[in-house]
Amino acid sequence: MRPSHRFLYAAGSLGVALSYQAFSAYIQFLYIDILGVRAAWIGLVWALYGVWNAVNDPLSGYWSDRTRTRWGRRVPWIAGFLVPLVITFYLLWFPFGERVAWSELSLLFYFLVIVLLFDLCWTVVVMNWTSLFPEMAGNESERAGLSAGREIFSIFGLLVGVALPPVLAGADWSNRSSMALLLTAVTAVSVFLGLLGSKERPEFAAEPSPPFMKSMRLALRNRDFLYFLGANLMIQYVFLAMSAAIPFYAKYVLRIQGPTTLLGLTLDAELQNSILLAAAFLAALPAMGLWWALARRFGAWRALRCACLTGAATALYFFFPHTFQAGLIGTAIFGLSLAGLLMLTNPLVADITDEDEIQTGARREGIFFGMNGLIIRFAFVIQGLLTALVFTLTGYVNPSAGVLYPEQPATALFGLRLLTGGFTALALVAAFVLLGGYTLHGARAARVRAEAAALQASKREALLE
Repeated sequence: MRPSHRFLYAAGSLGVALSYQAFSAYIQFLYIDILGVRAAWIGLVWALYGVWNAVNDPLSGYWSDRTRTRWGRRVPWIAGFLVPLVITFYLLWFPFGERVAWSELSLLFYFLVIVLLFDLCWTVVVMNWTSLFPEMAGNESERAGLSAGREIFSIFGLLVGVALPPVLAGADWSNRSSMALLLTAVTAVSVFLGLLGSKERPEFAAEPSPPFMKSMRLALRNRDFLYFLGANLMIQYVFLAMSAAIPFYAKYVLRIQGPTTLLGLTLDAELQNSILLAAAFLAALPAMGLWWALARRFGAWRALRCACLTGAATALYFFFPHTFQAGLIGTAIFGLSLAGLLMLTNPLVADITDEDEIQTGARREGIFFGMNGLIIRFAFVIQGLLTALVFTLTGYVNPSAGVLYPEQPATALFGLRLLTGGFTALALVAAFVLLGGYTLHGARAARVRAEAAALQASKREALLE
């Protein structure tokens, strides 16, 4: 593939990350706190959404594996669902404002339908776009480089998705229509660029994928894939846990409850919290080059295990800070390992699909990326259960009317440090151990890639005859 194609393909990450980050961070707040739908009802819809999300990941991957058209397997799905994705993302934000009178039940039904439609469109587009990764880059160096490029765009998308919605929507979210229009436009342009860069190779579609249940069984019998799923589940938990714990950690452990001064600038509490999260992503940007170099020198598998260990070590730092400035140092240092955790998982899946092709004769990236999407959803469950358990057992005090900053007992403060640094470190150590069972690396992985390339060449020759 041309470098220009890989650049455009990677650019799609900005819209993918922006749309999902904004959705996951603010959509429940909008419908509960702004539109007034009961939290219990929204929670029920969210549970249904979780089930729907788990089911449509492997199904959409399987469908694209089985697709055969003159335009390829993945590109028609991306092109066909791009416009519905853009429309449903815009409609998520209920842009009608006060111009239409809606009952609470009507809002609930609207929320249910639009969330399920958005997730379907997002899953189909993103699953097919992600499944193209092994086709877009053949060797380990190219795959590490392409993954780094994707994650650079992704980090910008995450930053925009976290920081811009409340600023653009206003304090009362009355300007959310303009906010939705701008975010939707950025998402549309980015994903369209990703589509322009998406190129398929005919030999990848030469052999049909097995039926759905057989495809699932074959994937779940792959020991390397199972070890990868376990490790990636732990890594995804870390992403979720840090994002969810930092606001509590900042408020009570670092006591960010008012303005402070940094480099001569006065920062209010909300901005300090945003900067803490942003520091990790900003530090990750220059670190992408370091991890790419390590992956080229030692392989993606060894580099990823190294990122797990360095991430675990730096996560333990969160047991010690007491000030915003000290906490900022911690998130920035952790961001250096975050870069490796973000960019080094996809090359391992690509190698798994190469070996699977040698064993089955078919390219089945869709089912592998789909299964991965299903399993990592359980990171939400782990994070939610651990948060509830720690808050309950350590005596966390909820804010109440007139008491926005309740004094937390020492046990609760330790629990917040445990959630931010302790469980994060344990999860990354677990990922390191699980990756020890992954054997598709080094000389074996190089041999598999060479055999897969030879098989693809023979398929290409057969198609030309």
